[in-house]
Amino acid sequence: MSTTKTFIVPVFIPHQGCALDCIFCNQNTITGNADVPSPAETSSYLEKSLRPDRPHAVIAFYGGSFTCMPREEQDAYLGAAQSFIARGMAAGTRLSTRPDCMDDATASYLKGLGVVTVELGVQSLSDDVLKASGRGHDAECSLSAVAAVRSAGLELGLQFMAGLPGDTPERFIATVNGVIAMKPDFVRIYPTLVVKGAPLEKLWARGGYSPLSLDEAVALCASAVKLLRDAGIKVIRLGLQPSRELEDALLAGPYHPAFGHLVESEIAYGRMAEALTDTNDKGPTHRSAPTNRMERHLFFTVNPSELSVYRGIKSANVERLRSLSGGAEVSILADAGVERGGLTVKVQ
Repeated sequence: MSTTKTFIVPVFIPHQGCALDCIFCNQNTITGNADVPSPAETSSYLEKSLRPDRPHAVIAFYGGSFTCMPREEQDAYLGAAQSFIARGMAAGTRLSTRPDCMDDATASYLKGLGVVTVELGVQSLSDDVLKASGRGHDAECSLSAVAAVRSAGLELGLQFMAGLPGDTPERFIATVNGVIAMKPDFVRIYPTLVVKGAPLEKLWARGGYSPLSLDEAVALCASAVKLLRDAGIKVIRLGLQPSRELEDALLAGPYHPAFGHLVESEIAYGRMAEALTDTNDKGPTHRSAPTNRMERHLFFTVNPSELSVYRGIKSANVERLRSLSGGAEVSILADAGVERGGLTVKVQ
């Protein structure tokens, strides 16, 4: 894929191709789109949305399991998109689907009709979790689907979830490590929410499911992001896109409109806490509790683009560091001389 900025033109087709109702899913609520556009309506929408000065735009089919639809429907939607690719108004198409609707023949078919990216909703690599979540396939199916996408030379995205029924922190991290082994080009991570109309609502209502707390979900996703980034894998989404429809339908679970910001702030706090401990201990490996010296003033300096993440929402990280340091004053400052991802700490 080119390094030129990609403009995504989304086409929402909620629940299309979904033969099963996964326990966590209500696409109409998640996407905020209850109506499904016909291929003709899709063409009309793309005519209005695509611009000749953005030939690198990508048409994205979201919300359903695209390759689970009847082949004639896939032909119609991809044909509508391909006409714009042929006219030089788009660079290609991306879509999302289920692992059990992807094989070598399907991947080759997609490649021939202008698809450049496939996102697979693997959700978990624990067979127990997949069964409890009503996925209808096992982890081996995900491995086979990944191999098919790669064999066709398509860009690969993987989506997975935290806090599914039957999941544990250990199983979740095992899924993260399994995802890393698949070497996707990017991933999306979603905490499990209970929304009206999803099968999970009934299980939760009768006490058979307890969602993660917000703090638990943030901590788990922060651990996942660190592992993924250390492996060189991009995380392009954390949490569902906020919408009025989603918030109105939400019943329980770790929802926050700025969930991604919370995760990034948790990672930033961990880096500052580690830097503070290193400063106290005068060495990079020893990890003892900071000394209680209230007269100290701690200065953390970061790149300006990352200042809000390091401070946290309502300066939450400032307060956490003050407590960690035994009551020292804490300042988190911006300096353009610090590279993005860099961090300095001084104690006065």
